[in-house]
Amino acid sequence: NHETVPPDNGSWWNGEKQHYTARTDNSFVSGGTLKIVAKRETYTAYNTTKLYTSARLTSRFNFTYGRLDVRAKLPKGSGTWPAIWVLGSNNATVGWPACGEIDVMEHWGHIPGEVSSATHTPSCSGGCANVRVGATQLNDYDTAFHVYSLEWTKESLRFSIDGVFKYAYKPAVKNDNTWPFTADQFIILNVAMGGTWFEIDPNFTQSAMEIDYVRVFQ
Repeated sequence: NHETVPPDNGSWWNGEKQHYTARTDNSFVSGGTLKIVAKRETYTAYNTTKLYTSARLTSRFNFTYGRLDVRAKLPKGSGTWPAIWVLGSNNATVGWPACGEIDVMEHWGHIPGEVSSATHTPSCSGGCANVRVGATQLNDYDTAFHVYSLEWTKESLRFSIDGVFKYAYKPAVKNDNTWPFTADQFIILNVAMGGTWFEIDPNFTQSAMEIDYVRVFQ
């Protein structure tokens, strides 16, 4: 599914600078892989003009517990913000962060050699959350494919890259505030541009996140 309707008065959250579209300019399959392309271009939608376009894809598949593997190559350029994540399927009714968010992989183009993972819950979200939790150096993030994984059980969330464990979230006390991860979540793949705490390279033209596969194991 292409998610294209901006929820924040014609914009997306976090001060992002892009419009998401369903055009093949921004997302398509070729050579056996999915490309999500962020581009610099003037684009008007929902009465708002932006200088960048990209795509945000959500799965129609929902699941509770299991292992998620996504083999991906990330975009390059200051201002790019690719993410592989899951969000509570009940987000429309309970809101965020009560629905729970699990960031399997996030990368910020202005910190090129680092990828990270994080969780967002009512007990710690947004400004509270250390967005660089599970941070690890990955200097070939844009030239080589890597497998970004989440193992989600009733006890913990475990994150790994290429099968190497990086970080676990396992609160000592599990309740609605610390552990909303007891119900279905769906998968999101997107490349945002810019945000309230970093700028976009003025020479940026376009770059893509390339997805080889998405696999969920019970």
